[in-house]
Amino acid sequence: MDKIIKDTEARMQKSIDAFKLDMSKVRTGRAHPSLLDHVRIDYYGNETPLSQVANVTIGDSRTLVITPWEKKMIPVIEKAIMTSDLGLNPATSGQIIRVPLPALTEERRKDLTKIVRGEAETARVSIRNVRRDANTVLKEMAKKKEIAEDEEHKLADLIQKQTDKFIVEVDHLLAAKEAELMVI
Repeated sequence: MDKIIKDTEARMQKSIDAFKLDMSKVRTGRAHPSLLDHVRIDYYGNETPLSQVANVTIGDSRTLVITPWEKKMIPVIEKAIMTSDLGLNPATSGQIIRVPLPALTEERRKDLTKIVRGEAETARVSIRNVRRDANTVLKEMAKKKEIAEDEEHKLADLIQKQTDKFIVEVDHLLAAKEAELMVI
């Protein structure tokens, strides 16, 4: 029984972790090195994360500074950033690349809020799917007489409490991200 509960909790936590990762990709007005985490560079024929070919730091609140480890990677990195879905325009100055983040318009903030809400709903659905799978396993065990009916109900209540806890966590993360997006 503990195995089912722990497995359910671990799978729900993975849904939360995936949601957090998705949230980190949604750009706010502030510069953060994780904005470029999913940018991949063609490094000698291999698709390599930007963080493995350059140092990404924060220049100021609206600028990222990229210092490539090899000078010949500068144009490749610039091209990768420009072709990414981030809508950023890097500028090279000598050995470094500066990536200014444009200020978000109110309309774009509202669009990002809708995207964030959609991601939150996806996380909630994922958590509910884990609950459904766990309840199915419990029903099968009760049908095979591996557990008593009372025990099935008790475990189902525990799983529901876990589900509620993780959905509340999604709601808190969503509220925090929405507040962050609306700050000018």
